[in-house]
Amino acid sequence: MTSVLERSRRVLTRLVSRTAPLVRTAVVAGVAVAVTTTVSAVGAPGQDSGSGFEPGGGSGGAHWVDTWTSMPQLTEPHNMPPAPFTEDELVLDDSTLRQTIRTTIGGEKLRLRFSNAFGGAALPITRVSVALPEDGAAGVARIEPGSSRPVTFGGRSSVVVPTGAQMVSDPVDMKVPARTNLTVTVYLADGQASSSITSHPGSRTTSYLAKGDHTTATDLPGATGTDHWYFLSGAETWAPHPRAAAAVMLGDSLTDGRGSTTNGNNRWPDLLQDRLAATAATSHVAVVNQAAGGNRVLDDGLGPNALARLDRDVLARSGARWLLVFEGINDLGTAEATETAQRRTADDLIVAYRQIVTRAHAQGIRVHGATLTPIGGNQMYDDPGGVREAARQRVNDWIRTSGVFDAVIDFDRAVRDPDAPARLHPLYDEGDHLHLNPAGYAALARAVPAGLFR
Repeated sequence: MTSVLERSRRVLTRLVSRTAPLVRTAVVAGVAVAVTTTVSAVGAPGQDSGSGFEPGGGSGGAHWVDTWTSMPQLTEPHNMPPAPFTEDELVLDDSTLRQTIRTTIGGEKLRLRFSNAFGGAALPITRVSVALPEDGAAGVARIEPGSSRPVTFGGRSSVVVPTGAQMVSDPVDMKVPARTNLTVTVYLADGQASSSITSHPGSRTTSYLAKGDHTTATDLPGATGTDHWYFLSGAETWAPHPRAAAAVMLGDSLTDGRGSTTNGNNRWPDLLQDRLAATAATSHVAVVNQAAGGNRVLDDGLGPNALARLDRDVLARSGARWLLVFEGINDLGTAEATETAQRRTADDLIVAYRQIVTRAHAQGIRVHGATLTPIGGNQMYDDPGGVREAARQRVNDWIRTSGVFDAVIDFDRAVRDPDAPARLHPLYDEGDHLHLNPAGYAALARAVPAGLFR
């Protein structure tokens, strides 16, 4: 055995001496050089038959970044597609679904994600197309003539998304403008054979349903409108800017945009995107929304709790570099209004925030924390003894002073009434003393320092 090892050592020594420059390069660059070299032998960038993979990024550092997302969740009965598109254990049979999404940053190509995370059966998608909506508007059924492009999966027009899974399309060769509405049309020939389907009910954007295959139709006359997104959970763009990256917003209905304008794209993440796009130093940042109404940090509610969905909704997102956490008010609001229950919930929230930061930092993602906004006067969450308000103040004090987050955004201060700090400012109150109107969401967007994403 010793002689074999010695001979191997001598052979390796001669090899190293003959390739010393290459070895020195490998030592400096590490494993990445070896991996890049190995993969590059498979095919030149852009010649991989549609997978979209380009070793080490594309020319000039181009890479995939999420330009739009929606948090998948199980569809509640009252948010299912309206009749006749929902039958007994069958949804969207022989049906076309047309939906509008809004991009954040632009790019040279597009690919789409479809989720069956909560489906009770496989999701068979027959055809998909992407187009520009008429006049660039959100929530319209018409598309610009000649703008429709087919979407494929491994070169095929159809795909079956297994239960609990997601599928990413092939890249579509189309220029993706920044902050622009796109129309995605899906046809299901056989529907989904389950009454459990995946959606994002709080779309604040109108979608359209029609019987038959109208994937490339310019218009859908007589279509049924519904303000929900179904199955579509993400859109990625091949971003040319080498520093292009995504800032993920993790939140509840206040980030999902309850109180904003339907088809108005004036949730606070939308308005923050507009701010960042106006400056060259931050124009490459995609603000993507991973929030849902009723969501909680600690326990499942409308959708899985934030700790459970962190990997799927944040850590696995393409190009994610920042995370902004603005969530926790539903945990306090649904816990009993007793000092013991509120103390325990506040303690658990603090532990959960630490967990989120730890797990995100392990993936190289910086985490910014936002203080919880007022609940004073809200019929469900405010209590006569002010126990929940005291817990909110305690959580906010920890967010501001603990030093756990990489930065703190004081949303509480941005929208509270200076004369009654436990309440929202009247100019920002949507009416229920919990959610904000568009002016309030604009105040939140202004409160986020753009420098956090440079």
